[in-house]
Amino acid sequence: MRLSVLQLIAAVFAAVCLVIAFVAAGTAVVSGVFMLLALAALGFIAWSALKRAFGRNRPDR
Repeated sequence: MRLSVLQLIAAVFAAVCLVIAFVAAGTAVVSGVFMLLALAALGFIAWSALKRAFGRNRPDR
C-alpha cells in the first residue's frame, strides 16, 4: 500500500507538531523549576531580613 502525498504531508506535520509540543513542555518544566528557585531565594531573603530586624541580638543604632 502506497501512501499518498497528502498522507505524507500530514505525517510530517504531525511529527513537527509533536516536536514543538515536547519542546514547549520542556520549556515549561525548566521555567517552573527556575520560578520555584527564585521563590525560594526570595523567601530566604525575606526570612533573613526579618530575622535580622526582629532578632534579639539586634545592634542598636
